[in-house]
Amino acid sequence: MAQSYEEMDAIALLKADHRKVEEIFAAFEKATTKAKKRALAEQACLELKVHTVLEEEIFYPACRGQIEGDLLDEGYVEHDTAKLLINEIEAASPDDEFYDAKVKVLSEVIEHHVEEEEKRSEGMFSQARAAGLDMDALADAMRARKVTAMEEFQAGKLAETLTLEGDDTEKALMDTPMGADAR
Repeated sequence: MAQSYEEMDAIALLKADHRKVEEIFAAFEKATTKAKKRALAEQACLELKVHTVLEEEIFYPACRGQIEGDLLDEGYVEHDTAKLLINEIEAASPDDEFYDAKVKVLSEVIEHHVEEEEKRSEGMFSQARAAGLDMDALADAMRARKVTAMEEFQAGKLAETLTLEGDDTEKALMDTPMGADAR
């Protein structure tokens, strides 16, 4: 029997997000109207912005020093690549040149990113589980943050990069989940 959202640990939550976004991208590929494409692209962008916040503020910092560092660094950079496309897609319309191409490339970036996280033995999730991280505590923090992140992004907040020139890269190098000292 499938776990409920409240029963899922951190990795199960992140994987559920991955499957949801994959379904949205598949529906986008099949969509025939501009309105449907716009709605699906906006939904994918919202889901991805919230998901990246959960990983960057909670999951990745908990993994820092516990798993292969290059995987984390690549994860942040892949997120930033996606965020640049997300912000462009959200500012555009299906009538704009390259709109469909940008959504397609975003789906490919995410597909690669998911593969890196979910690889069986050497992937980020496998390494995090092997490191003995408290997946239930991380899941609790992620569920709480998801509510506030969803509100922020539905209100129009843009996706913010962390690793590009001019960014505060210290946030991407933290080894303590944001707000952990408040628990």
